[in-house]
Amino acid sequence: MRILLLAHSFNSLTQRLWVELGALGHDVTMEFDVNDAVTIDAVSLAKPDLIIAPFLKRAIPEAVWKNHLCLVVHPGPPGDRGPSALDWAVLEGHESWGITVLQAEAEMDAGPVWASRTFPLRPATKSSLYRNEVADAAVEAVLDALSRLPDGPVGRPELQPIKPALRQIDRAIDWSRDDTATVLRKIRSADGTPGLLDRILDRPVYLYDAHAATGLTGRPGTLVARSGKAVALATVDGAVWIGHLRAQEEHALKRPALDVLGPQDDLPEAPGYHDLWYDERHGVGYLHFPFVNGAMSTDQCHRLKEAFVKAAGRPTKVLALMGGPDFWSNGINLCTIEEAPSPAEESWANINAMNDLCREIITCGSHLVIAAMQGNAGAGGVFMALAADLVLARTGVVLNPHYKGMGNLYGSEYWTYLLAKRCGAAKAAEVTQARLPMGTEEAERLGLIESRFGASVPDFRRLVTEMAEALAADPGLEERLAAKRLTRAADEAEKPLERYRDEELAQMTLNFYGFDPSYHVARFNFIHKVPKSRTPLYLARHRSKG
Repeated sequence: MRILLLAHSFNSLTQRLWVELGALGHDVTMEFDVNDAVTIDAVSLAKPDLIIAPFLKRAIPEAVWKNHLCLVVHPGPPGDRGPSALDWAVLEGHESWGITVLQAEAEMDAGPVWASRTFPLRPATKSSLYRNEVADAAVEAVLDALSRLPDGPVGRPELQPIKPALRQIDRAIDWSRDDTATVLRKIRSADGTPGLLDRILDRPVYLYDAHAATGLTGRPGTLVARSGKAVALATVDGAVWIGHLRAQEEHALKRPALDVLGPQDDLPEAPGYHDLWYDERHGVGYLHFPFVNGAMSTDQCHRLKEAFVKAAGRPTKVLALMGGPDFWSNGINLCTIEEAPSPAEESWANINAMNDLCREIITCGSHLVIAAMQGNAGAGGVFMALAADLVLARTGVVLNPHYKGMGNLYGSEYWTYLLAKRCGAAKAAEVTQARLPMGTEEAERLGLIESRFGASVPDFRRLVTEMAEALAADPGLEERLAAKRLTRAADEAEKPLERYRDEELAQMTLNFYGFDPSYHVARFNFIHKVPKSRTPLYLARHRSKG
C-alpha cells in the first residue's frame, strides 16, 4: 500500500514504523504536521491508501480524516483519552498500560478501535517506556490493524473522561511528605520532556535521570551526597540520585547535575550512581555504559576508553560492550558541544576522543569484542559498534548509520574503513548518503551486524550472555584471535588506520571551522528542539520530483 506517515517529528516510534512498514513492502512517505494547509497538500500529492499518525500534537484536519482512512496511534488502552496518557500512567503507578490504534474522527481519541495491545508498566522513565514497550506494542497493533483493513474496526470502546495535559503542579514534589517511590514516579513521569521543575539550593531546575539512593538519609529536600557528577536529595524515607538537571533559564540544556549546580565539595562522596561499570562472569567481561540519550561527551569517551583498556587487561578472552537498554550510543554529545565556550573546539575534542576509543576497540588483539546493541544507535555510535568483531542487535533496534542529517557532517570513527570492510565501498556510500533509519533485518542483510534476536531487553541480554560464554569456552577461540591479529596487520599494511582518521578529520575540519555553518545551525536546532518548517525530501517522497 501507499502509506503516508503524519507526525510532529521523526521520533523513535515514527522511525520504527517507517522501518517496519517498509520492510513489509509498503510504499512509505512522510509529512511533518506543520499546519492544516501543508497536511492537506501532502495528502493531495501522496494520494495515500492509508494515513497513519504515530505522533501528533494536534488534530488531523477534517478535510483529511473525512476523505481518507486515518489511523492514530494513542499511547493508552482503549477508552483512554488525552494528550498526556503515558505521563499519567507513570505518575499514577499503573501496573500495566496499553496502546490503541483508532480511527480519526471529530472527537479526539474517540474513534473506532482497529487494534490494541497491553504490556506491563515497569518502573522506568516515560521516555524509556516509549522507546521500548510502547514502540513494540505500537508496531504490533499497527500491523494488526493493517491486517483488518478488509473487515473494518473491531468496535468502539467505552470512553473514559478526557484527562488534561499533565502540568508541573500535578507532579510537583512535596519533600515533606513524598516517599522515595513517589518522588521517582513524579520525576520519571516528566523524563525526558519537559522534566520535573523543582528547586535545589533555591535555584529553579528541572530534574532528570532519577534513581533510588540506598543507605542515604537526611532532611527531606536537601542535598546529602554526590557520586561522580550526580547528587542525592533526601526524601522522607531515604534519598534519590539525580543524574542530570536543566536550569530554568531560556535555552538552558540538560547537563550533569554538578555541572549545573557547581562543585559542591562540601557534600560527601558516596557510591551509588553509575553511568559506566564493568562486571565479569565465566570468562567474559561486560562493559556497561548507559549514557543519557546515548550521547558521549569528551569526558565520557575518555572514561570509556580507560575502562575498555583496563577490561582488555583482564584474564578473559571475550569482552562484551553492552551500551544501555535504551541506546547503544549516538556518538558525540551535541549538548555539551552546544554549551561549550567554543562549540567548534569542543566538537574537535569530542570526535578525537571518540576516535581514540574506536581505535582501542579495532586494535584489541587479546579479546574477541562483541558489540551488544540493546537499544537504538545513531551516527558515530553505529560505527563504534562496527569496530567490534561481532555486532549483535536486539530485533526491534533502529540504526541511523549516517551523519549528513546534522548539517552535512562528514563523520569519523574510522567509518570509511569499518563500513566499507563490512558491506563494500559502493554500498557504504549508499548507506551514509541515504539519511534514513535502518532496521536490523536490513542491517544484517548488508553485513553491518552478524545477528539479531531477542524481542525484549532481558531476552536479548540473556541470549548475549549465553553466546559470549560459549565463545569464551570454545577451544578454537585462540586460533580465531590469532587470525584476527593477522587480518588487522594485513589491513594496517595496506592502509594505516591513521590515514583513514586523517582523511576523515580533514573533512570534519571544514564542518567545524569552515565557512559553511550548516553543522552549527543544525546542531543548535536539534538541541533546542526548533520545529521543522518543512519535511526533508528524503522523507517526503511524495514531494520529490525524482
